[in-house]
Amino acid sequence: MAGDKIPTVHALEKPENFHDMLRKDRQEDCLSCKVVGSGAFFGLAAYSYFSGTTQLERQRKTILASNSMFGMRSRKAGIIGISLGLAYMGFWRAFH
Repeated sequence: MAGDKIPTVHALEKPENFHDMLRKDRQEDCLSCKVVGSGAFFGLAAYSYFSGTTQLERQRKTILASNSMFGMRSRKAGIIGISLGLAYMGFWRAFH
């Protein structure tokens, strides 16, 4: 008990450094967790792209006939954007 140091009031009032807290809290995942996690995101990206383009082609005639503000090009860009976002999350999960 003689070696215990009692912190001062000033030290207790000072907030802990946010970056140090995050560094202590961060835990490394095992390799298999990273592979499975990133593979799930890559799989979702591929599924989203292929199923989205298939559905879009099936509905092409209806979409073009509707004269909507969102034509085929913007819908295709949306599908590609979602797929790229999921692929980026898989890449981030694999390497961070």
